[in-house]
Amino acid sequence: MKSWIEAARPRTLPLALSCILMGSFLAASTGTFSWTVAALSVITTILLQVLSNFANDYGDAVNGKDTELREGPIRAVHSGAIPASAMLKAIIAFSILALISGISLLTIALQDAPANTFWVFLGIGISCIIAAITYTAGKRPYGYVGLGDLSVLIFFGWVGVIGSSYLHTLVWNWDLILPATSCGLFAVGVLNINNIRDIESDKATGKNSIPVRLGREKAILYHWTILIVGMLCVLVYTLQHFSGYTSLLFLLSFPLFIRNGLAISRLKKASELDPYLKQMALSTLLFVILFGLGIVL
Repeated sequence: MKSWIEAARPRTLPLALSCILMGSFLAASTGTFSWTVAALSVITTILLQVLSNFANDYGDAVNGKDTELREGPIRAVHSGAIPASAMLKAIIAFSILALISGISLLTIALQDAPANTFWVFLGIGISCIIAAITYTAGKRPYGYVGLGDLSVLIFFGWVGVIGSSYLHTLVWNWDLILPATSCGLFAVGVLNINNIRDIESDKATGKNSIPVRLGREKAILYHWTILIVGMLCVLVYTLQHFSGYTSLLFLLSFPLFIRNGLAISRLKKASELDPYLKQMALSTLLFVILFGLGIVL
């Protein structure tokens, strides 16, 4: 059981929940919010995140990307704690559970939506499952060619925030692209720290993440770009929709992002970067909570 819990990587769950919380807060600020939709969104997102983590553990092991050079936590399949066949069964099981939970969510949330909306969201949901699995698993994992950052921005940002907001309001609000981009970019920041940490092992195994392609120094500049653009996007949105000084509460989280950037710039040992994965994820969650409280209040 301990091995399965570690393979599920609970520390990644706050990051996965951030986009759902932001979308829910944005919906609540308009006076439209459903606890049932929020709860099912959270359950579906957790299932998708655990699915992604299991698939990542499995894919890196069977594709030979997990080696002794890797600095991160020990992987379950690579270490032999969980057989590859058992992990594959878990991937299939969580895919089915995520699909069932997602369909339940859409059935309840989209009762009064146009008929074709259900099928659009079902397609998005299936895409989420496919993206979660094929990041490092399958014949051509897109994570090995540097496309993981784009996928995270799309699913942890635009799809997660704008999609979850729509499930509450049944209104497409494209103004939300700015806060959604902030949320997505901060999630990309977590992935980038992970890839900077693993740059040497990834290079040795042919995993061409963005830091491998850019090199360490440029990857650090890329990290600062992610942080600064993320902070600017939400600031511009807030100034455009300014409703009082409480809407600026999220500014209290910005020093944490600056601290993260400074640490990534300063620390040289890969093992020293690992705590800042968690720090970045929790900073993102705090940012979303402060942003949400600000617009609701």
